Amino acid sequence: MSSLTYDLTLAGLSVGGAAALTGIGLIVTYRATGVLNFAHGAIAMVCAYVLRQCVVEWGWPLWAGAAVTLLLLAPALGVLLERLVFRPLSVLGGDPAQTLVASLGVFVLLVGGAALLWGQGARDDAPELVPADPWGQLAVVLVLAAGVGSVIRWTRFGRELRAVVDDRRLAVLGGIDADRVAAAGWAFGSFTAGLTGVLLAPFVRLDPYGLPLLVMEVVAVAVAARMRSLPVAVVTALAIGVGQSQLTRLHPSGRAEPLLQAVGANLFVVALLLAALALPRVGTRDALPRTATARVPTPQGAWIVAVVLFLLPLGFAGSDLHTSVQVPALGVVLLSLVVVTGRSGQISLGQAAYAGLGALFTALLAAGRFPGLPRLPEPAALALAVVLVAPLGLLTGWPAITRRGLALALATFAVGVGVSRFVFAQPYATSGLSLGRPEGFDGDRAYYVLELALLAVALLATRALRRGRTGRALAALRDHESGASAAGVRVPALKLLVFVSGAALAALGGGMLGMGLRAFDPTAYDPVRGLLWFAAVVVLGADSTLGALGAAALLVGLDAGARGGVAAALIGVLAVLVGRFPGGPYEAVRALAGRRRPGGPAVLTPLGAEVRHRLRASLRAPNRDIPPDGAPPPPVPPSPDRAPRTRRTRGNTAPAEGRAVLTAHALHARYDGFTALAGVDLSVPPGRITAIVGPNGAGKSTLFHCLSGTVRPTHGQVRYGDRDITRLSPHARTRLGIARTFQQLAVFPTLTVAENVQVGAEQGHVTDPAAAARALRLLALDGPLRHAPAAGLPTGTLRRVELARALAGSPDVLLLDEPAAGLDTAEVTALARVLRALAADGTALLVVEHDLDLVADLADVVHVMTAGRVITSGPPAHVLDTLDARESAV
Repeated sequence: MSSLTYDLTLAGLSVGGAAALTGIGLIVTYRATGVLNFAHGAIAMVCAYVLRQCVVEWGWPLWAGAAVTLLLLAPALGVLLERLVFRPLSVLGGDPAQTLVASLGVFVLLVGGAALLWGQGARDDAPELVPADPWGQLAVVLVLAAGVGSVIRWTRFGRELRAVVDDRRLAVLGGIDADRVAAAGWAFGSFTAGLTGVLLAPFVRLDPYGLPLLVMEVVAVAVAARMRSLPVAVVTALAIGVGQSQLTRLHPSGRAEPLLQAVGANLFVVALLLAALALPRVGTRDALPRTATARVPTPQGAWIVAVVLFLLPLGFAGSDLHTSVQVPALGVVLLSLVVVTGRSGQISLGQAAYAGLGALFTALLAAGRFPGLPRLPEPAALALAVVLVAPLGLLTGWPAITRRGLALALATFAVGVGVSRFVFAQPYATSGLSLGRPEGFDGDRAYYVLELALLAVALLATRALRRGRTGRALAALRDHESGASAAGVRVPALKLLVFVSGAALAALGGGMLGMGLRAFDPTAYDPVRGLLWFAAVVVLGADSTLGALGAAALLVGLDAGARGGVAAALIGVLAVLVGRFPGGPYEAVRALAGRRRPGGPAVLTPLGAEVRHRLRASLRAPNRDIPPDGAPPPPVPPSPDRAPRTRRTRGNTAPAEGRAVLTAHALHARYDGFTALAGVDLSVPPGRITAIVGPNGAGKSTLFHCLSGTVRPTHGQVRYGDRDITRLSPHARTRLGIARTFQQLAVFPTLTVAENVQVGAEQGHVTDPAAAARALRLLALDGPLRHAPAAGLPTGTLRRVELARALAGSPDVLLLDEPAAGLDTAEVTALARVLRALAADGTALLVVEHDLDLVADLADVVHVMTAGRVITSGPPAHVLDTLDARESAV
């Protein structure tokens, strides 16, 4: 027994050593560049193939092949990726959405390229670089970890690395060559990836899909180390490796035996699930703000072309028609990504799992093998499968409530891998489960017609999520999550709705795909395929239903008509170019055509311009508020009317007249050991303007966030009238009547001005349909400006849009975070007039502002904060004169 334990421990150390190498490479790359390299496993696979090519195919000595692979190819590949793919993204601002897509694009490109060069079959003759004895491999891991740790801690390069990680822009201003640091990080990360690949290849089947996925599964060790600590990553990897090896000794009996064996054989997947779901703060600095293609217009006539192309296969026969059957089904699956990613801006790398569950449940129900249910006809089985899978969307929807960006990507990927390993790999799913077609639709042509009908239903459902109140709320969530919550959008519920809807669509498409293939094939829904689908939808237009249909046709057509890997390689190329063409291929072609248009746009002569002006003036005579071409938008009126505000029904939550609307009692707040608030008391009375001033770091913003609900204080209370709202979410406070604006603009650029304001009225539960129009008129946003997209408008106009959105909900309390930031003198004066009118109408206003002249002119009472405390309060003249006297004394 002791000998068996020792042997299993050695085997576990070997696996854990390879996982530790992966963790070290991922952490170094992330710390140097801020990028979680999803292509790490693909680089490992390519290096393993190259070493095999050199040694087995070309007959090179092992040392020569290893030197070329690990010392030349792997670092050079990392440097090329940094220089050609990720450096342009950092120059453009480092949009995390584009960075994630580019990383996945590299993964897909390398996988597709490997399939093209070496075929899709598995190889079992990879050369052994290190003997099977794990001590040599473990020594390599420990030496690398100690060396990297020493470099980071004790050398100048390590200090530069830490500076770049803390603040890249500040490090550049300090004279640090951030590009050199990033290139070194990528080179080292690629080296460790290559080393991982050549060490693992002899012990696993070498194929373009299996090895990359295996390496991506062990990303759990880097996540457990919070992408920072090398010792934690090494210890975690070795512990999981040994634990997984020891679990092979267990031989449970009963119906749970296959599942327990799967857990024992996939302990790294279990660790990835736990780490991704239990550590939501990993990558919280990354977010997916908005889809890059959200504002790309659909070309005229594109739908006509799409309909014609999708009807063409009805004239096909034989294998061509059989292949075409997959296109509508895959189109429905990809529409689920349009809903989740394009409509709401959420990352989902696990949609293949829901598609596979749809196919699996349909097959089990149709075969009468689903527990507790009789055999069902195929149409009923498909419908019930969709109903059963839809709630499972909560597996990714629930983590999405508290996660964004990298953390959400890891959680959804972990769910996808978990379903693949623990559901699709079980005997009931792999024992030749067949799937028939509905009666009357057995032939390919008839079934294709049925698919087109189901595709039309999916398109209508997707379109419904883009229109009306729900569509505007989803666009607000996609464009600015915090702004959407402040506007009253129930962000958690909306995210759950999106993921449940996406799971239902994916299940429908997966069931259709299974019926088309007449069998359940687990490999058709593996996690790598899910990554390919995500990349394809994003690069061809995440918010475009036509883009999803085009991606489906492209993927199926290329896989059927060319060598395996062509589709993946093409999608990978498009994905790595996302930084240079953020609008997608169509937008890039349109921009290129515009630049090459001969002679440029037509220019009228002075006489022609005058004639056009007079003609338009005569046509617009009935509408006097439309300015001529080139004229600025109308200014805010000097004396805005005090239109009666429409109050929403709030029960007994509204306070009585004359009492404080919003109060804070002994608020304390701490961030990572730093005290931001130390016992703040504040009262915001109705009909008055309260201002908070103080130096940077005084705690003003933290107090503001505690009042608005985006930060929960560690101690103390926030009360609205007689109600304790300390634990209420931001959207719940908005619906009670507490609205806010942001220091950094929180508008929704893919919506028009009027739609921005309408979101505030709809989500604030204001029943008066004229509320949005009244807010637009009050802020001089009516007229032609109301139909203009918010993207590209000047800062002053966007400030008015944000304020109008807050006012459209008819709030009792209005919290303004530096409302004059970015405004010129005339705009500040106009803003002051509006705020005075609102206070005169009974609204309670709280203003955090650095412009002391505006505070002196506007506020009724001023509170001065320093070091998390209110040190003085009173009328503006008295308080500001006291501050001036103190500054003069200093």
